[in-house]
Amino acid sequence: MACRISELVIDCRDPQRLAEFWCEVLDFVVLDTDDDGSVEIGPREGFGGLQPTLVFSPTTEPRRGLLPLHFDVNATDRDQDAELERLLALGARPADVGQTGEESWHVLADPEGNEFCLLRTRLS
Repeated sequence: MACRISELVIDCRDPQRLAEFWCEVLDFVVLDTDDDGSVEIGPREGFGGLQPTLVFSPTTEPRRGLLPLHFDVNATDRDQDAELERLLALGARPADVGQTGEESWHVLADPEGNEFCLLRTRLS
């Protein structure tokens, strides 16, 4: 038997704002809010499914440099250009991590500057 990733915990300054942003990006819902201000989001079917939940945990520590981990996302119901427009309207912004401009993906940052990539392939 193997392990499976069930949750990803992201330290952030404004858990509620990031939860709202990522709920819109991923079509997730808020599953739980803790007394410490942490917010857990995930698929509508809840914890334990095929997709891990995301826990946004409050911190006052400043972020240093690029994240050692980032998300790659794919559109599910539109092409990459239309999804890019949607993500930018939600509050994502272009990010420069040294790409050449020839990549088939877009590097973006969420409202707190956490980098993520929008890939070209559409998933069903």
